[in-house]
Amino acid sequence: MRFRACIALLLYVSACATSAPIAKEPAARDPRLANLQRAATLPWTDGGRCAVQEASEPWPVLAERCFYALDHDRIEFHDPTGRCAVASAGAAAVGLGVCVLAAPEIVVGAVIVAGVVVVGFAIKEALAAYELRWGDPEKVRPAPETRPAQDARPVTETRTAPQKPSPKKRPKPEPKGPDIPPVGPTEVTERDRRWCEPIPEPHAGKDDAHNKCADQFPPNRYPGMDVLVGGVSFDALQVGVRVLWEIKTHQFDTYNEFIQDQEIEKEMKQLLNERKAALACGYDFVVGVSTEAHKRALLSKAPTLNVVVTGCPR
Repeated sequence: MRFRACIALLLYVSACATSAPIAKEPAARDPRLANLQRAATLPWTDGGRCAVQEASEPWPVLAERCFYALDHDRIEFHDPTGRCAVASAGAAAVGLGVCVLAAPEIVVGAVIVAGVVVVGFAIKEALAAYELRWGDPEKVRPAPETRPAQDARPVTETRTAPQKPSPKKRPKPEPKGPDIPPVGPTEVTERDRRWCEPIPEPHAGKDDAHNKCADQFPPNRYPGMDVLVGGVSFDALQVGVRVLWEIKTHQFDTYNEFIQDQEIEKEMKQLLNERKAALACGYDFVVGVSTEAHKRALLSKAPTLNVVVTGCPR
């Protein structure tokens, strides 16, 4: 009995002695806060709204979903370790950028930002909310990460480079006052986000040449799969960017004039519907065709379509 009483007393004293500093521990260890602090060091075109909405996800997920919202005119990605170059072999440069940004630790020189980063208004409000909740500005202020003294590996950071003045591009003013949108997704935006979330699904057709082109040319983020966005199926979602693709591989040049006209009329209904769905969900839309003749025929009907010649064979 005496032994149990001593143990209970020790536990009680220990709890009392450590109760004060524990009160602010959750804010320091909250993964959402860590993501917001990391996002605050990057330039965003949307004020950081995407980063705030995805802050509860692991950093690699946030990096992939919000990569499109970065100010790509001010940021460069390098892969000094070669890890991403191997992982992204055959992919576009934007794929390497996502890989570098999503890494748990960014080595020196991997992410270079031109000019001084002004914390996006959405991230600033989210961090301010943490400050009000926990009452300790030091725990929520964005700061570069440091390394232990015994660790000889490069420190995790982003390095700034001097920004070249451009007479054609003026800085975008940040919204102030009542124009600032609320922090975090509302019920409507959350519903829209889920509706627009890309959902991989097996390729609809069994045309191997077509499917190979859809996987390799953009290149496709989900090889071997179509992607459903906004209720519409697309042939590919391009790696690293918010660009949806429709691929056409038939040899349009070999058709007679009547068949060509019929084909274009049918395709225009499909492509305009797909473009509408893509733009409504915040994606760009590109049509890939195999020949210049096919491209000219489409642009003659819809000059604003983004059409590229893939050269994919049949």
